[in-house]
Amino acid sequence: MEVSKNRIAAVLILRLVLGFIFLMQGYGKVFTMGVENVYNSSFFLETYQDLLPNFITYATAYFTSYVELVGGLLLVLGFKRDYALYGLGLVLVVVTFGHGLASPIWDLSHVLFRLIPMATLLILPQQWDRISLDALLSKN
Repeated sequence: MEVSKNRIAAVLILRLVLGFIFLMQGYGKVFTMGVENVYNSSFFLETYQDLLPNFITYATAYFTSYVELVGGLLLVLGFKRDYALYGLGLVLVVVTFGHGLASPIWDLSHVLFRLIPMATLLILPQQWDRISLDALLSKN
């Protein structure tokens, strides 16, 4: 079945935008701010010190930062796309739980504008994602 150029372009744009959102978020946390500073920020330490054991908060700061960085890069490259989406989806689940734990009524836009393109990419046929390393490597 021939896939239209518009479908190929739509999937590419979705993947690149979502990938860059996560990549730059992770880059900022890992290289600009530093994960230790993310952990030591008032949001992490002060918000969760009485709600969660310290090691969970610490692990969460590292997990979300590095999965955003690596998963975002994988999406931009189109390499192991679905695994990257699964990992980033897990980050969104953790973030949703964490924000909800801290404040039951919070601004969902932080999650929704990532969740919608993520779910769309998972639902659309992977064969439409033709401009990617995964597609290039599967031809060999």
